[in-house]
Amino acid sequence: MILVVRTLSAMILSLAAAAAMSSGGGSSLNSSSPLDPFDSSTSWSLVEDPANSSSEPVVQTVTPDLQPATTAVALQEVSPWDIALCVTGTLISCENALVIAVLFYTPTLRAPMFILIGSLAVADLLAGLGLILNFVFTYLIDSSVEFVTLLSVGLLISAFSASVFNILAITVDRYLSLYNALTYHTERTVTFTYVMVVFIWVSCLTLGLLPALGWNCLRDESTCSICRPVTKNNAVALAVTFLLVFALMMQLYLQICKIAFRHAQQIAVQHQFLAISTTKGVSTLSAILCAFGACWLPFAMYSIVADSSYPVIYTYATVLPATCCSVINPIIYAFRNPDIQKSLWMACCGCVPSNLSLRPRTSSDV
Repeated sequence: MILVVRTLSAMILSLAAAAAMSSGGGSSLNSSSPLDPFDSSTSWSLVEDPANSSSEPVVQTVTPDLQPATTAVALQEVSPWDIALCVTGTLISCENALVIAVLFYTPTLRAPMFILIGSLAVADLLAGLGLILNFVFTYLIDSSVEFVTLLSVGLLISAFSASVFNILAITVDRYLSLYNALTYHTERTVTFTYVMVVFIWVSCLTLGLLPALGWNCLRDESTCSICRPVTKNNAVALAVTFLLVFALMMQLYLQICKIAFRHAQQIAVQHQFLAISTTKGVSTLSAILCAFGACWLPFAMYSIVADSSYPVIYTYATVLPATCCSVINPIIYAFRNPDIQKSLWMACCGCVPSNLSLRPRTSSDV
């Protein structure tokens, strides 16, 4: 009898509680009450009444487990400028990987001139990979980690510095091949070229390691340049160095033009042919200098006058043309070379076009 009474009492209390729940928050089923049994965000579990002994029937009550219905996920908005830089880096990587493959698998392309072209292609390939990794570090990996930031900026500084210095080395090579046309190929050896390439890469890798060695603005944001975490002083030093390199290249190309015109005047029999050839060479040199200056001068000048407080859109607007220089380099220094063109045609279709010049190209050719 006692057992029946207790069971009936529990059922009455449960019905009363249910009635109170349905009437307490309004008569509508669409109520937003946190204990709505039809709410998908509320789960229910059976809990045993601890007052019951093991010899009596178990009375269970239904209790809700409140859980959040949704979880907000914050996604960083992707900048169109970063997408453009990533696409540019992909194009740079594909172009220069093709140049490196051609030079590596063609045994005849082992002259000092091709060593410098290969070194330039490696530098531009690393620059393209650096742009892709910078995009990955910014949007797919926690860029607040100091190691990630220093690795990204170090790779970009080393790669682009090596690209600029390899262009200077190619300019010096062309000048020397004209200035010492008779004795140039006997005095200069492949070993000397490798030493020059090693010196370029050691210097550029050292520049890239400077931020990791403490030359950064991670501890003092007020000293940052337009390219964090490079300090303002370091950015100015790199920009001034580039301006000096550009001035030296202009001087060397002016000397190349003078030597070419002098050779054209000294040989009267071939005067007309050489005049046409020299005019074409001068126009090519002018295009090379204009392209190089148009790509890098805006970024270099902006690095000198600006700092981290300037709008970031100005930084993007000057960085993007600078990266485009690595897109142009394979076209100017590799794909225009008849020997590389021949290797490309042989690799692609197994033949060489009849209109392709097979004349051996020397270092002085532009």
